[in-house]
Amino acid sequence: MVRLKSRYLLCGVCVSDRRNLSLLDDRAIYTATKAAVARAHGDYGAALSSLGFSVKYLNAHTGIVFLRCRKSHYRLIWSALPFITSLENRGQRVPCFLNCLHVGGTIRTCQKFLVRYNTQQLHRMLPLCQSEAERSEIRKSVLSCTLKKEADDEEEDE
Repeated sequence: MVRLKSRYLLCGVCVSDRRNLSLLDDRAIYTATKAAVARAHGDYGAALSSLGFSVKYLNAHTGIVFLRCRKSHYRLIWSALPFITSLENRGQRVPCFLNCLHVGGTIRTCQKFLVRYNTQQLHRMLPLCQSEAERSEIRKSVLSCTLKKEADDEEEDE
């Protein structure tokens, strides 16, 4: 039996109004991505990308999406992501775009990147805080990310 290798695209859904993120589901992202690939690469690209393509994870609160596709055809999907301008779900159209943050070979590498990315974003938010309560919340978030990361690294070393 031959193992089929996959690529995981870690994407962020960027919307103008954060309340619209709750309207999203994995089916809407799946159909919008397939339609964008068909528009950008035609029937050939749509057929190649539909093999092994799935939405593995969607966090509607943060707008993070994991897309899984075959290793040989991930560039087709990656190049079609900028052509997604809106997602339609439950009869409502949400204007947005997908920003590809990372391409990895496993979900675990994408998760590690996501922890580093979130830590960087929290460090960028720290100078923009208005009150001391906000600063303390962000510091706690940064510490929780680094403490979990260090604990995971220690478990890997054992």
